[in-house]
Amino acid sequence: MRKLLMLLSGAIMAFSTASAQEKMPPYIPETDKAVLQKLDEWSDWKFGMLIHWGTYSELGIVESWSICPEDEGWTQRQPYGIPYFEYVKKYEALKSQFNPTKFNPEKWAKAAKGAGMQYVVFTTKHHDGFCMFDTKQTDYRVTAPDCPFSKDPRSNIAKEVFEAFRKEGLHAGAYFSKPDWHCQNYWWDYFPPKDRHVNYDITKYPDRWKKYKEYTYNQIEELMSDYGKIDILWLDGGWVRPRKQSEKKAADITAAETDGRPLKQDEDIDMAGIAAMARKHQPGLIVVDRDVHGPFENYRTPEQQIPAKPLDYPWETCMTMANSWSYVPNDTYKPVEKIIHNLIDIVAKGGNYLLNVGPGPDGQLHDEAYTTMTAIGEWMNVNGDAIYATKAVAPYKDGKVCFTRKKNGNVYAIYLLDKGEKLPATISFSGLKPAKGAKLSMLGAKDKLSWKVIGDGTQISIPAALQKKDWKCAVAIQIPAVE
Repeated sequence: MRKLLMLLSGAIMAFSTASAQEKMPPYIPETDKAVLQKLDEWSDWKFGMLIHWGTYSELGIVESWSICPEDEGWTQRQPYGIPYFEYVKKYEALKSQFNPTKFNPEKWAKAAKGAGMQYVVFTTKHHDGFCMFDTKQTDYRVTAPDCPFSKDPRSNIAKEVFEAFRKEGLHAGAYFSKPDWHCQNYWWDYFPPKDRHVNYDITKYPDRWKKYKEYTYNQIEELMSDYGKIDILWLDGGWVRPRKQSEKKAADITAAETDGRPLKQDEDIDMAGIAAMARKHQPGLIVVDRDVHGPFENYRTPEQQIPAKPLDYPWETCMTMANSWSYVPNDTYKPVEKIIHNLIDIVAKGGNYLLNVGPGPDGQLHDEAYTTMTAIGEWMNVNGDAIYATKAVAPYKDGKVCFTRKKNGNVYAIYLLDKGEKLPATISFSGLKPAKGAKLSMLGAKDKLSWKVIGDGTQISIPAALQKKDWKCAVAIQIPAVE
């Protein structure tokens, strides 16, 4: 039943996200030249790793959301029926048993590099407020004396992760949750939380909200100044945002919008001030204020789905390698073919692919995460030139063929192979023609490929020797010039 609920939730999320994209306000381009340069570099990286990790791994459940009195169907508390405040007490006590003694970020980083990943985004703090870094703003952190892992010399987990990945040549991104459900200045225990939003009236208690803004600012400044080179500030919790309050009475937290829904509060945390501070410490920093469409969303992040068509702004699909964002025992991993096909589809449409893994309570990844990354790396070692530093090119995709274009004008036609499928005798596609006399070749093979124009399309003949080889997932055909 839990798996069915997750699948239904994912389907609904994908439909909702796809519909929302059609209604999105215009993308606001960045003007800072250093940021534009970094965005251009980021768009060449194409493939990255997202890591969700926190005390919730002790329970093997969905990250953070079980303490939110919302969407109970997919964030069910364990054991079922436990009173809410009793559960929150037990959840927050997980801090006193979190002791991932097998934490080995070097192994993660080597696996990520081997898979062809170019950057990492690590959860420094999720919505539950537990900090995976040595913040001075709260004791609800991995380095606090009552967390057993604080005695470990590598207890400042975020710092260890960033250093390990940078040593392997990957770029570092810091995931940070704008809402904090542990902080008394967001969820004040004078009131019960009702949903994911701040649980008190900001207009009635402005000093409390001011303290929350300062708390958020200070934590982000710690990350931007004490953790080495950071390329991306990846902010989650898009419901924390400015809102017009014209219809809200001063002391009425439940005032209604014109459509009858409760009017959410003006949860403005001063993104302009945060971004300016962060870029003072990290010039050229990419800021991703997820789902808050405006000047601080340098790229957009469709979640668990791939847009149906290319988008005219920078974007990145974030998706789980298994079913869950966080660690779940015996989680089911996506087939390697599916992941590689997703990567090709995303890159052909001009996006990046951020693939998530969730370490367990001991600090280790599932064995299948490693075998999956090894298989991805084997494909990327042969075909990476068709992925990295490419741009979208029309017609983007035709049937089982996707297209990418290098900056020098070379085009790749990437044929998606089904599991167990042998390379066919011919590969055909419409909408793109090689230039007259162009010499086509396949990555991983020395043979030249013959081709001919048929109508408005192209047919490529595959030599018998290549058809007999055991190709996996996809093959990339290089077209040095097109008409």
